[in-house]
Amino acid sequence: MKLGMVGLPNSGKSTLFNALTGSKAASGNYPFSTVDKNVGIVNVADERLDVLQKMYDAKKVIPATIEFVDIAGLVKGSSGGQGIGNKFLSHIREMDGLVHVVRCFNDENVPHPDGDIDPVRDMQTIDLELIFADMEQVAKRIEKVRKENKAGSAGFKAGQAEIALLERVLKHLEDEKLVRDMEMTPEEASLLRNSQLLTFKPMLYVANISEDDYACIYEENPKNEYIQSMRSFLNDKYGTVKNIFIVAAKVEEEMVGMDDDEKAEFLEMMGMQNSSLNKITAAGYSALNLMSFLTAGPKEVRAWTIPNGTTAVKAAGKIHSDLERGFIRAEMVNYDILVEKGSYAACKDAGLLRLEGKEYIVQEGDIILFRFNV
Repeated sequence: MKLGMVGLPNSGKSTLFNALTGSKAASGNYPFSTVDKNVGIVNVADERLDVLQKMYDAKKVIPATIEFVDIAGLVKGSSGGQGIGNKFLSHIREMDGLVHVVRCFNDENVPHPDGDIDPVRDMQTIDLELIFADMEQVAKRIEKVRKENKAGSAGFKAGQAEIALLERVLKHLEDEKLVRDMEMTPEEASLLRNSQLLTFKPMLYVANISEDDYACIYEENPKNEYIQSMRSFLNDKYGTVKNIFIVAAKVEEEMVGMDDDEKAEFLEMMGMQNSSLNKITAAGYSALNLMSFLTAGPKEVRAWTIPNGTTAVKAAGKIHSDLERGFIRAEMVNYDILVEKGSYAACKDAGLLRLEGKEYIVQEGDIILFRFNV
């Protein structure tokens, strides 16, 4: 899973990137302290892997990972050349989703590019810059397909259908609407996924608060006026908001490099229950409609990330193309059943192992052994 991070300068975007990835990307209290993209890989916390390692006495544990890409802050007018953030938008076009860091704190030592704190205005600014960037991308694609799609040529009908769809998309963008909010068929959505449009990608919103306001993280209805305005705006727009996460990025960054005991002591001192970063990684899976299946044995236990609805044969291909090509069957047991029985052998003796064919839809927590012949 790959997530690109966007936001205005001085929103705390690079600070959050450092906290998530354990990196030391430059983060300053002045605009454009990030002048190049930053890339970091994060292991997805999964307690099931530790349990399986002990059960199988496995030599290696390989968790699922998330790649985060942090680019320079966007400002109003980025699409027209203002600031430097627009130069780096190409780096996040290949991302699966976006994380929008929104400033929800006051600090006179950290200037806001627009002079005052207004999360709704900031969210609208970023949306507009992404919309303008997508408009340019779509217009170029329409022109390219038109040139290549001559009457009587192979694929003419498909090309005309793509042009018709892209013209609808362009009109939608010109109305200052996000592509992910556009009504379309599953076939049209599948076609657009290859277009790498920024406003078609799922978006997670992170409300970045000050360390003095960290108690908001645990409040059902935070008293922070900025968070309230974010929620009201998104609720009015979408009817419900699932993807807002409250983080004190500066506090989380301070924990980078601490061992487990030090983190526990620090969290206790701050009056915090736990790190809030795992919520973001879990939310990324949910927003992108992803899940994990597991493989386990003496050599390694491992989590594999796949889209919900993936068949057994396609899950096998996630491991290696030979497994997909020579697929015979999938031998499996669900994690909860395995833990309840205590061992793979006990599950087998109890008749709880299942044999599934190519079309079986893999479920979260399935532990699978693929049988194949090439």
